[in-house]
Amino acid sequence: MKNILVINGHQKYGSTGGQLNQTLADVMVHYLSETNRVQTTTIQDGYNIEEEQQKFLRADVIIYQTPIYWFSVPGLFKTYMDEVYTYGLFFKGADEYGRGGLLTDKQYMFSTTWNAPKQAFMDPFQFFGGKSLDEALDHLHRAQAYLGMKPLKSYGCYDVMKNPDIDRFVSGLKAHLKEELHL
Repeated sequence: MKNILVINGHQKYGSTGGQLNQTLADVMVHYLSETNRVQTTTIQDGYNIEEEQQKFLRADVIIYQTPIYWFSVPGLFKTYMDEVYTYGLFFKGADEYGRGGLLTDKQYMFSTTWNAPKQAFMDPFQFFGGKSLDEALDHLHRAQAYLGMKPLKSYGCYDVMKNPDIDRFVSGLKAHLKEELHL
């Protein structure tokens, strides 16, 4: 039985109400709670920094459920990272830059929603130039590596505004969690 922290990083932006990200976070919690201890945070609802830090310290796996706005996480989610990821608790100085992470016994996973179509990633002549999802999220992976955490393969839902397919997104997420977490 693992201790899992599910963080919903959605922030209301324009016409997006966050229903898909909330649905995916709820599916994760329900699905993972069958065989694991699950804690949650919905950043938009507010949080206590010290409580969040304790959730990280208790967790074996941290799952970030987030939309991608302008190729990164929403502003509130970035603020959350700035406030929660503190020196001395999550990382310290090291002889080699980026090697002072203190969360080395933890894994993390990004589950993301994109308005970009999947073809924008797969085709070398499309926008992302053939980069994989994890390559497109490299800057976010660097932040987690700085803390010493180990990555699990990311999950992506694509074209979520123009072609929402909730059933496909949910079944894909469950299959991804089963494979990555060995459920």
